[in-house]
Order: sequence, then C-alpha cells, then structure tokens
Amino acid sequence: VQLQASGGGLVQAGGSLRLSCAASGRAFSNYVMGWFRQAPGKERALVAAINWSSGRTFYADSVKGRFSISRDNAKNTVSLQMNSLKPEDTAVYYCAADLWRGSYHYTPVEYDYWGQGTLVTVSS
Repeated sequence: VQLQASGGGLVQAGGSLRLSCAASGRAFSNYVMGWFRQAPGKERALVAAINWSSGRTFYADSVKGRFSISRDNAKNTVSLQMNSLKPEDTAVYYCAADLWRGSYHYTPVEYDYWGQGTLVTVSS
C-alpha cells in the first residue's frame, strides 16, 4: 500500500486549502482512511476519517463545520477540504489507511499505512 499526500502550503487565516491523498497498491473498499495532523510539540491527532465503502465520516470537534473529507473511487484518492482555516490548524498533515474493523480508528497506532506529511501553515 502506498499513500501519497499533497496540497499543503501557506495560507492566510480564513482561507482554504485542499489536501489530497493518492492511494495505490490494493483495493480500498474495506478500508478506513484518516487524516491526522501533528503540530510542533504536540501529539499526532485524528482530524477526520472516512469509511471508504459507505462514505460515512468522522470529524474531530475542532474542525467540524470547517473541514470535509471525501473519497473519489475512480481516482482512488481521499481529499480533505479545509475552509475557514485558523492559525491553530498549522501542522503537518498525514493521510493514513487501515482495514475497517467495524468502527473508526482514532489513534495513530491503529493505522498500518501512512503517507508522507504535507505542511499546512496558516498565518494570522
């Protein structure tokens, strides 16, 4: 399994960015895909997750109403649309994948596959 994240960059507060994660190596219909972020000095934390098959989603409270996770079956990609960005959203963002086992996976140790990080910087 390979995950390739892209789309990070520098944006002003209130702006938007769209992250993409290109997934390859197998069919992902039985997988849960997650976006995590890690700010300097902080632990890696789940931002959003999606069950690839059903499309059902999970969001951390801190991003509800601002971020949206989606998947494109034809392109085998998972995207994270980030709107109304705040300086506290500044972090390295990672996409991750793991087999769906009946519930969302909330911690990094539960995910077997990771993409490289992409840096999101939100200036005030």
